[in-house]
Amino acid sequence: MKILIIGGGNMGLTYARSFVRAHITSRLDLRLLARSPERVAALAAHEIGTVWGSPAECVPGADILILAVKPQDSPALFATLKGLVQPQQLVLSIMAGVRIDTLRTALGTPKIIRAMPNLPAQIGMGMTAFTSTDEVSRAELVQVQNLLSTTGKTVYVEAESAIDASTAISGSGPAYVYYCMEALMAAAAQMGFSGAEAELLVSQTFRGAVELYSQSGLSCQDWIAKVASKGGTTEAALGAFGAGAVRAGLMAGAGAARDRAEELGR
Repeated sequence: MKILIIGGGNMGLTYARSFVRAHITSRLDLRLLARSPERVAALAAHEIGTVWGSPAECVPGADILILAVKPQDSPALFATLKGLVQPQQLVLSIMAGVRIDTLRTALGTPKIIRAMPNLPAQIGMGMTAFTSTDEVSRAELVQVQNLLSTTGKTVYVEAESAIDASTAISGSGPAYVYYCMEALMAAAAQMGFSGAEAELLVSQTFRGAVELYSQSGLSCQDWIAKVASKGGTTEAALGAFGAGAVRAGLMAGAGAARDRAEELGR
């Protein structure tokens, strides 16, 4: 399976390393396409696969094209790919907000998969939602799911609108976690802990809580009840959050992120 990754940024390199490490493809069959001679040289230094600077030389021989450029660069990308993509080739796009209809029209190809990975994919702990056009076969879907799974967990969604929703939850989600962590670190500092102590207290608490949740069959409410004894410290904190105001704020934030994802797509 000859894979061409277009775009050598963080996600492009993440996929390249993950595919080779998982033995899904070899360095001989993995290709990367960059726009500038400087970027070609930088990617070549990683010795992950063959690096090209011209799409005409590498696009026609690929089985799968992975579009890993910034969405604002998509018009320039489409211009360079015009007339090169063939109907039998499979296109996997991770460009946020760029819709399937846009990809189909710009590239003139029917086999399109749109995916939304998130930042922890860089360490193999990512969450990726993906969907596809009807022309993509079940075997091809399995192939792509195997590729995406090298960076973490995956979920297939039927409706493309669910990609915008996953952008709001898992795509932007790490920032929500860091937001909460930063607030607790600030609280710890106010209580007299050093910066290093505050970071350790908060990061290990988040890590342990998530791992405990993952290894159990209990819900979040079950775990809250286990921690929050009647009249205790945790109950005092939950009360100070204001009758669900923090929860409502997080939900409203996720809704705003989804609305923005839909707006960008239009």
